[in-house]
Amino acid sequence: MRILVVEDDRPLLEAVTTVLKEESYQVDEAQNGMDGLYLAQQRIHDLIILDIMLPGMDGLSILANLRSQGFTMPILLLTARDGVEDRVKGLDSGADDYIVKPFAMPELLARIRVLLRRNSGGAPDGELKYGPLSVKCHVMEGYANGEPLKLTVKEFELLEYLLLNREQIVTKDQLLDRVWGIDTGAGLGVVDVYVHYLRKKLAPAGCEGYIHTVRGVGYLLKEKAHV
Repeated sequence: MRILVVEDDRPLLEAVTTVLKEESYQVDEAQNGMDGLYLAQQRIHDLIILDIMLPGMDGLSILANLRSQGFTMPILLLTARDGVEDRVKGLDSGADDYIVKPFAMPELLARIRVLLRRNSGGAPDGELKYGPLSVKCHVMEGYANGEPLKLTVKEFELLEYLLLNREQIVTKDQLLDRVWGIDTGAGLGVVDVYVHYLRKKLAPAGCEGYIHTVRGVGYLLKEKAHV
């Protein structure tokens, strides 16, 4: 699971990022509103932690912008203790939850787990399923017809993202940013290589055909392609 944290308080940003990484989440950071909006628009994050008071563009404007463009990922607002009006406005504008500063990290992690579980349909342990394919996000395990696939970390993250976006075309750029990170020096060719690896591991279960190539664009996870 990949989380974007948009927070201008550097010590708090570092603390939240450290805790999330210790919980095996992938994390991207932004310290101002414009960078936060840009990263959020890449469509590679499962959840956004968004401070309301930000330089450049405030969190409520980012929230409104994303929701108006049809972005549906869970957004958790970080708010000041006396910012009741902002909290109400944020929830009315499409925020999924908020937490008041200062907060305890266990509470933040609990709220994140609830939002991610809700977004995955309430499946236990963040489990995602599509036909015979499934992944258990918190233990980073993939299955085909109930049999473990013995995936590498990158193969797991690739399958996870395809399952999260099942029956939707995802571009190679999105896959590269999601799995290898926005600042990676790897080229788009690495995506094709790892899709090949993943298909080979799905083949014994007869599931390699679930990953369809959309020429010139990217890939689609679907039982039957209509592209």
